[in-house]
Amino acid sequence: MGLQPLEFSDCYLDSPWFRERIRAHEAELERTNKFIKELIKDGKNLIAATKNLSAAQRKFAHSLRDFKFEFIGDAETDDERCIDASLREFSNFLKNLEEQREIMALSVTETLIKPLEKFRKEQLGAVKEEKKKFDKETEKNYSLIDKHLNLSAKKKDSHLQEADLQVEQNRQHFYELSLEYVCKLQEIQERKKFEFVEPMLSFFQGMFTFYHQGHELAKDFNHYKMELQINIQNTRNRFEGTRSEVEELMNKIRQNPKDHKRASQFTEEGYLYVQEKRPAPFGSSWVKHYCMYRKAAKKFNMIPFEHRSGGKLGDGEVFFLKDCTKRHTDSIDRRFCFDIEAADRPGVSLTMQAFSEEERKQWLEALGGKEALFHSFNRAILPRPEGNAQLDKMGFTILRKCISAVETRGINDQGLYRVVGVSSKVQRLLSMLMDVKTCSELDLENSIDWEVKTITSALKQYLRSLPEPLMTYELHGDFIVPAKSGSPESRVNAIHFLVHKLPEKNKEMLDILVKHLTNVSNHSKQNLMTVANLGVVFGPTLMRPQEETVAAIMDLKFQNIVVEILIENHEKIFRTSPDTTFPEPICLSASPPNAPPRQSKRQGQRTKRPVAVYNLCLELEDGDNPNLPKEDTPTGSQDSLSSPSPTSATVHGPPGPERNHLLSDGGSCGEWTSTTPSQTRPSMVQWLNPQSPTTPSSNPAITPPSPRTSTFPLSPAATIVDKPPESVVSRKARAVYPCEAEHSSELSFEIGAIFEDVQASREPGWLEGTLDGKRGLIPQNYVKLL
Repeated sequence: MGLQPLEFSDCYLDSPWFRERIRAHEAELERTNKFIKELIKDGKNLIAATKNLSAAQRKFAHSLRDFKFEFIGDAETDDERCIDASLREFSNFLKNLEEQREIMALSVTETLIKPLEKFRKEQLGAVKEEKKKFDKETEKNYSLIDKHLNLSAKKKDSHLQEADLQVEQNRQHFYELSLEYVCKLQEIQERKKFEFVEPMLSFFQGMFTFYHQGHELAKDFNHYKMELQINIQNTRNRFEGTRSEVEELMNKIRQNPKDHKRASQFTEEGYLYVQEKRPAPFGSSWVKHYCMYRKAAKKFNMIPFEHRSGGKLGDGEVFFLKDCTKRHTDSIDRRFCFDIEAADRPGVSLTMQAFSEEERKQWLEALGGKEALFHSFNRAILPRPEGNAQLDKMGFTILRKCISAVETRGINDQGLYRVVGVSSKVQRLLSMLMDVKTCSELDLENSIDWEVKTITSALKQYLRSLPEPLMTYELHGDFIVPAKSGSPESRVNAIHFLVHKLPEKNKEMLDILVKHLTNVSNHSKQNLMTVANLGVVFGPTLMRPQEETVAAIMDLKFQNIVVEILIENHEKIFRTSPDTTFPEPICLSASPPNAPPRQSKRQGQRTKRPVAVYNLCLELEDGDNPNLPKEDTPTGSQDSLSSPSPTSATVHGPPGPERNHLLSDGGSCGEWTSTTPSQTRPSMVQWLNPQSPTTPSSNPAITPPSPRTSTFPLSPAATIVDKPPESVVSRKARAVYPCEAEHSSELSFEIGAIFEDVQASREPGWLEGTLDGKRGLIPQNYVKLL
């Protein structure tokens, strides 16, 4: 049962039971007071903990933002760039979330803590004051009554009447105070129900708002998250292929390291101990040097290096070789020694010690030393075993027979081409296919003796057994270059051009195979073989470098991209001819470049703005037809690296560091140029250098970047011409494209806007500048420095 009501009429009786009921009300208010006091304390602790959590989250986000993945080689795939940018995306997501949490923490103070403190102070505090008055008047009233009743009846009537009047007045005052106190007690018991609960409701509303904002941020993030999962899966698939190749190469080198020496500019190189002579009392010492010798120039370099001292590199020496003589043990108390005389140091002889007799023989052979035992070493290109597979009529029969069987029996088999057959069965089938008599008798479409995985493995084994990969050693490097850089359209155009440079038989077989792979990818919902998965399987099969090195294996992922582009654009690449008719240098500037990625804080669908890729320029022979193709290139499937990525980073032109180019007059860029040894391209230099006598502004044949994207062929001898990035100091800049800000820290501007005090920003791909008195971020590839 709850508290009993306090009747006003009981104030005049002031019975013991009335007093008990008052004490019950007072005890309940005291309990409420203690509860609110503890709740306020817990609320402040909650705010402090929230701020600590927010600080920890922000620090975590800061750590994510500052870290950057390094990569092996001279370029990254689009997937790898997306993965690199993901840490900054995660950081921005946490930053946005913590901003909402900070708003929630402030609302807790305003909506919960302050109202409760006010209620406790103004309402419960007022009741406490009323209680003090009531207790004081109670004591005074009953003390006066006791004193009055003790008066002697013999006192004068006037004195007694005066005393009676005083007692009556005091009792009336006590009754009034009692009435007010009882009213206050009951009022506060009713008031606390809404005065206390209403702030709690506001507090929970703030929490719901915070979690709703988190839900909205998660919804905005979901699209990016799904694309990133595809990027990660593609990168993992390529990693598995690369790892197996690296392990295979490692095992080959482990078994026979001498036959896997890398091609080098030096005739011989390695560690030698060099005798350093000292004055007589001190004898001599032997110091380890890394030595390099070029036989053509007779130039000998040696650099002291000691592994045990933390790998400290000393000052090197260079001299020209005059003579080399083998030292016998009867003339020196050390093995494996030989002497070197320097042509530019008359009378000076250096004694050197190799690590073994075999290494000394190699040095003596390279240096032309006396008593040298000559033998040859293959240091560059590894011969590959050649099977019986040839690119002939029989080869086309094998290809068509296998493809027909696969498309008839197993086009929907899960893991098609990834699931391998039993090695012995594969070898037996391939032997039968390569025999004219047995091949004609084989009916792979209707035979149950041969599993689909055996047929697919035999097909891949045939392609790998060709003396030269289907896409040739000669064009291998040229195919890799566009896969490492450029926009998706420029990649397709470049590979389109290169495919038509292949020998006719190679191109014909590649056409048949890629058409089949396109059909396989069209059934990816059933067989799970997406374009990216087929790229992983056939990249190393159709393309391989002539020299096996770790650096070459690191390019496997770009071989996969080339195969993806072939599959996604089969009709265009094999059914149309590349356009080789171009006027003066054409810059593929496309529409306004994409700005570097920054997390948008707007609600609703998240806008993706990837970093602009290289603008590609091409210059062909003078007098070419000025007509430009305007065909749109399909971008392909969502999970392919040849498609545009959600957050592409700046492209790296191989070799060299990352390049973020600014647009100079006419649109400076990393260009594809077609050059031959007998012909120079001065006009290309003028195109790249705005200070040349002929600039795009003065040459009407050269036009600045247009909003339309032009396609172009790529020469088989294509090379990258790199323009070093301009050093960004405090300068002025002019907008060459319009831009609408997506964040309060960015600037909106139209074409021709002039920015003051332009400086480099800590965010890659962005500049900081002032426009109309407002300072903010500017996409670097939207402006031209003045």
